[in-house]
Amino acid sequence: MSPTPIINLAAIGQLDLLHRLYGTLWIPDAVYREIAETGAGEPGSAEVRSLVWIERHSARRLDLVTALRLELDPGEAEAIALAIESKSDFLLIDERRGRHIAARFDLKMLGLLGVLVEARRKGLIPSVSPLLNELSRAAGFYMTPELINRVKAACGEA
Repeated sequence: MSPTPIINLAAIGQLDLLHRLYGTLWIPDAVYREIAETGAGEPGSAEVRSLVWIERHSARRLDLVTALRLELDPGEAEAIALAIESKSDFLLIDERRGRHIAARFDLKMLGLLGVLVEARRKGLIPSVSPLLNELSRAAGFYMTPELINRVKAACGEA
């Protein structure tokens, strides 16, 4: 998983949705370092260090990580390699370039907004609209009005 969904969910106080929806979350070493160490004091850093359902794992295919690093940052490269190695159910990633490359490996992907849609459909959140507003305000997460309308429609809130 890449760090952005964790950071953004933590910024709006909804990181627990990942646990409630998917159980254990595996993150590669580079993502751990980016959130817990480089981002110390920022949203998600304390949670990544302390929550037992977030597990740090090392990618074993260093050749693959090295090849992916030619096009991606360390977190995305390791997340894709770890997803391939572990035969993950899905890869949680928002960055467009990372998603494009993950698609080359036929990885199933889910982004932050997909998490919110699934949480709404499963009744874990009463409405997606306030969270979209909070993502924009507190996390600086940019969404076009069209994207906001599509997310709301997918949740039956249009």
